[in-house]
Amino acid sequence: MTTEAADRSHGPGGLRRWLPWMMTAAALLLAAYLLRRIFNEHGWDEIRRSVAEIPAVRLGLTAAFAAASYLCLTVVDFLAVRSAGHRVAYRRCALASFTALSIGHTVGLAVLSSGAIRYRFYSGWGLKAGDVARVIFFCAITIGLALATLGGTALLLAPGLAVERTGLDAGLVRAAGAIAILTPLAYLGLSASGRAHVRIYKWSLELPRLPLALGQVAIGPVNLACVAACLHQALTATTEIPYLDVLTVYVIANVTALVSHVPGGLGVLESVVLALVPGANVVGGLVLFRVVYFLVPFVLGGLVLAAAELARRMQPRT
Repeated sequence: MTTEAADRSHGPGGLRRWLPWMMTAAALLLAAYLLRRIFNEHGWDEIRRSVAEIPAVRLGLTAAFAAASYLCLTVVDFLAVRSAGHRVAYRRCALASFTALSIGHTVGLAVLSSGAIRYRFYSGWGLKAGDVARVIFFCAITIGLALATLGGTALLLAPGLAVERTGLDAGLVRAAGAIAILTPLAYLGLSASGRAHVRIYKWSLELPRLPLALGQVAIGPVNLACVAACLHQALTATTEIPYLDVLTVYVIANVTALVSHVPGGLGVLESVVLALVPGANVVGGLVLFRVVYFLVPFVLGGLVLAAAELARRMQPRT
């Protein structure tokens, strides 16, 4: 190897070539680490007994709702790319979305981890760094609006769990739910007004066109409803619990996990569920949910990322 070739392999260009492979290897190692932590926390015998009691139909429905959630997320990316002013085929947006989010959900700090993977894909399809940042911000806003919509709906329709756990009056709980639901309505109103930007203190929020905003407000809650349904199917395999209670628990756990940035929300969801649903036999259901919604997509996303990088390296250079 010549000195010039060695410099290329060890320099910044060489690092960029090897970085995706290093990320993939790190992702798969992290998956193994998270799985080991689950087994250590609950014990293999306890997990085996709990999962063995889950009917096959519940397994199938849990997987189906997980797949529906990731499908919704691909639509969010598609809308986000349109909002950034680009037209990228849906199949490409779906590839970037699933790979980025299946890894980002588990790694934690999803804005950074999934953002780096999104940039790896979208930069090859004509988006600049600023455009990818707009895509990520659009997706983050979608999650916030969805949490407000579903959280508010749950508080209005089923305030019992919140009243029991907080000690607040049912009227106050319902009022909080109503305020939460007003958030996406206000967002749509601002988008319909034709204003391109809204400034809040030092922050400037770029608003999408109304058709994109309507799609954003609609698809976000559907996604979270699918995730809550996935969790509900996993939990009801071992205990009886209403869907709206699971939805409320999931929204609370999701907000907590986003704030804590714990990898995969590991321990956050479990602690919230066990605190809000005390005494229930939920270990098997929680393990099933974590394996189906996080670990399986995580491994698949790592394999897709590796395959995409291999295909990119095999393309002839012009």
